[in-house]
Amino acid sequence: MKFGGSLCTLNVGGRRFSFSAELMKRLPLSRLSRLHRCVSESELLELCDDYDRDRNEFFFDRHSEAFSFIMLYLQHGKLRFVPHMCELSFYNEMLYWGLESGDLQPCCQRRLDDRLSDCFVHFFPEEEPRGPEEPQSRWLERMRRTFEEPTSSLVAQILASVSMLFVVISMVMLCASTLPDWKTAETLDQHRIIEAVCIGWFTAECIIRFLVSRDKWENSQLQRAGVTLRVLRILRIFWVIKLARHFLGLQTLGLTLRRCYREMMMLMIFVFVAMAIFSALAQLLEHGLDLESGNQDYASIPAASWWVIISMTTVGYGDMYPVTVAGRVLGGLCVVSGIVLLALPITFIYHSFVQCYDELKVRSARCTHSLSAEFIN
Repeated sequence: MKFGGSLCTLNVGGRRFSFSAELMKRLPLSRLSRLHRCVSESELLELCDDYDRDRNEFFFDRHSEAFSFIMLYLQHGKLRFVPHMCELSFYNEMLYWGLESGDLQPCCQRRLDDRLSDCFVHFFPEEEPRGPEEPQSRWLERMRRTFEEPTSSLVAQILASVSMLFVVISMVMLCASTLPDWKTAETLDQHRIIEAVCIGWFTAECIIRFLVSRDKWENSQLQRAGVTLRVLRILRIFWVIKLARHFLGLQTLGLTLRRCYREMMMLMIFVFVAMAIFSALAQLLEHGLDLESGNQDYASIPAASWWVIISMTTVGYGDMYPVTVAGRVLGGLCVVSGIVLLALPITFIYHSFVQCYDELKVRSARCTHSLSAEFIN
C-alpha cells in the first residue's frame, strides 16, 4: 500500500512523532515495519487504531511516554523503564511494538524477571494477523499442530507417545547392540528388523511434517540434515533430541540456550582467553625452562590446554599435574580464576532459565485446558 506522502506521523496517545517513510520502514519495531506490507486500508487498521489518509497520520491508542522511551532506545541503544510506571505495563507496551525483554538494560531486566516471578503473569508477543483461511488451510494447520505441538489435542498426545516409544526402543537397541552377547546371527537379524521399523516410522514422520509445514525451504533443510544423521548408524543417538518436544525441561533448556546465546558466547570467550594465557605459562614453567628434565606432560601448549580446561572447571582428573613450585602456584590461580569466570554469566542464564520455564509452564497449562475442553466436548 502506498502512503499519502514521504512523511509519516505516528499519533501515540495524543502525542505526535514524525518520520520519513523509509526511516519508519527500517525501524526495528515489527508493528511499524508491517505497516508497509499492508495492501489495503482494512489490513492497515488491524495494526493501528485509525488512519488519516489526508495527513498520512497513524493513530495508536497506547501509552505515549512509554513509546517516547522506546524511541530513545532506538536512538541511543539503551532501554530502561519509565519512572513511576508499572514494569508489567511497560513490558506490555514493548511486546506491542515488537521488542523483547532482552532489549532492556540488565538492571531493568532483573526487575522485570522478579516482578514476573512474584505476580506469575506472562505476556506473549502478538502473532501477525492472518486472513480468512480456506478449509484446506485449516486442515493443514491442524495437521501441523498435531505433529509439532504434542499438547494441542488428544490425537497429538497419542502420536507423541508413539513417537517417544520408537525413540526409546531405538536408543535401547543401539545400546544393546554394543554388548558382546548381542552379536549373534539371530540377534543381529532381529535387531535389523526393529531398526528398519524405527527408521521407517521416523522417515514417514519427516515426510508428513514436511508436507504440512509452513516454511517448506527451512523444513527441507532440517529434514535433509535429520535424514543424513539417521542414515549414519553411529549418530542415531541424536534421536533422543526428539524427546524435547514431549518434555518441558528439555524445551526450557533449548529456549534458554537460544535466548542466552550472547552470554554463552561470552562464557566461551572467557574460557578460551584464559586457556590461552594459562596454557602458555604452564608450558613455559613446567617444560620450557628446562627442555631436558622438564615435565613431559607439558611438552606443548595444546597438551597444557587440556590441563587448563580440567583445572578451570575443577574436574581435576589427575592424569597430569605441575611439579614445580611456580607451576603449582599457577595451577591455584588457574582454578580460582576458572571459578570466577564461569560464575560471571551464570546469573543472566539463571534468570533467563526461570523466565523461560515459567512461560512454557503457562503455555502448557493453556494447552492442557484447551485439550480438556476439547475432550469434554
